[in-house]
Amino acid sequence: MPVPTRIPQEKNIWVAAGDGDLNRVQELVERQAISPNAPDAFTYTPMHAAASYGQLPVLSYLVSQGGDVNVIDEDGDTPLYTVENVETAQWLISHGAAIDRRNNEGISPADHLEEDFPDVAVFLRSQLTGQPVAPSEIPISRPSQHQQDVASETLTLALMQSVQDIMRRAETDGTNPDEELRQAVSRAVLEGVLTGYEMSNQQDRSEQDSEFCKRPRTEGGNDHRGDGPAAGTG
Repeated sequence: MPVPTRIPQEKNIWVAAGDGDLNRVQELVERQAISPNAPDAFTYTPMHAAASYGQLPVLSYLVSQGGDVNVIDEDGDTPLYTVENVETAQWLISHGAAIDRRNNEGISPADHLEEDFPDVAVFLRSQLTGQPVAPSEIPISRPSQHQQDVASETLTLALMQSVQDIMRRAETDGTNPDEELRQAVSRAVLEGVLTGYEMSNQQDRSEQDSEFCKRPRTEGGNDHRGDGPAAGTG
């Protein structure tokens, strides 16, 4: 039996919060005493990560453990600046998130979200004015990174399952699976194109070309999988 050459690295709290891995978040908070407001090397907190990916059960737990819905990063951005959908914005506001505020550049949450998530920006402004917004007045936002990740993962898993089924049948029947495998890959590519097209129809072409500035949680750049503080800061 081959011996693994690498030991899988466990998620840190920022990645776990963004992934919605509540069990891992609970483990880190309760067993390792990491604060829900603990900043990583880029001052990004678990509260920001959970809000950014719309992980409401994780947010609820973090708040119950002292998480601050108005905690700021080095740019003066609170978790409200990171949200990608109205539901998460509503949740934060109902738990005390400040709408009428400015970050270090003097930008409000609504202004910050205007380009990539205009529906959230409209919602935030309606909360400030107290004027309800008709559904027809709410612009359509670009698909969130979480939605894109889920779609990609779903397509990948479906292809893997199809390949396994084909290989299993070929082994049982003693046939050559090459042609069926090619067809399966072609179908997966077509489904990927159609999914991408459907997502692109949710926004104007000019909005699709705008730079997406959300902080990555993968290796490289602002890496939330690296070492973070061992104990939280309140």
